Amino acid sequence: MTITIHIPTPLRAECQGTAKLYLDADTVRDALGQLEQDYPSLYRSVCDETGAVRRHINLFINTAHLSSRDGLDTALSPGDVIDIMPAVSGG
Repeated sequence: MTITIHIPTPLRAECQGTAKLYLDADTVRDALGQLEQDYPSLYRSVCDETGAVRRHINLFINTAHLSSRDGLDTALSPGDVIDIMPAVSGG
């Protein structure tokens, strides 16, 4: 089943400037595993060395935050969209 991952502008250099990736994945964990294999630099920007999503990165599945679903084990359906959103701060 094909899902879409939206890549934010600051991370596009990690995947040859691509704004969207299309992957076949059953869970968020599977999708991140494919990123680790195909785009290791992007994966390291999203996940830490333990495989957890970094604190300053938010993942949304069809507008629902990953933490309000089943975390990395959230099941995906064909056509689902994962948005990677780095936290923004400043003053």
